[in-house]
Amino acid sequence: MLPFVVAIVIPALIIRAAGTVKPDRCLPLPLGLLPQLLGCVLVSLGVLLVYKTISLFATVGEDTLAPWDPPQTTRFRGPYRYVRNPMISGVLFVLLGEAVLLGSVPLLVWFLIFLALNVVSMPLIEEPLLDRRVGSDYANNKRNVPRWIPRLRPWAPVEHRRKEDEP
Repeated sequence: MLPFVVAIVIPALIIRAAGTVKPDRCLPLPLGLLPQLLGCVLVSLGVLLVYKTISLFATVGEDTLAPWDPPQTTRFRGPYRYVRNPMISGVLFVLLGEAVLLGSVPLLVWFLIFLALNVVSMPLIEEPLLDRRVGSDYANNKRNVPRWIPRLRPWAPVEHRRKEDEP
């Protein structure tokens, strides 16, 4: 529910309060279509990331999506093998895409506010909570998976072998 509120409800309220959005495009065709194309690509990528992440939450664990109640376990599957915060990245892509697509400065401001909130809260609140709750698995994940900029190749955590399993 939280990604929907941040990416759909709040932008709709912003657009309603700001009045009708009329993108001011002064580029000649076909260059004038680039902002719409970029906006559609960003929104699509964001929706895909949010969908994949929510699907993973639904099929792998019983954790919530709420930042004040972070997961009790780590997930090293799907988009989490590339970046530690794919849901936030997805929501950010949607917000930026909406701002570009509609040419809306108020939506761009909302994107920047949401980005700033996450840039501050992730390292100060969510990550320390995960460190305490999950422990060494999460610390290992933090060393190998970037917070915001995805890896080019997925990270595959090495399973620790038990002594009795060794030859």
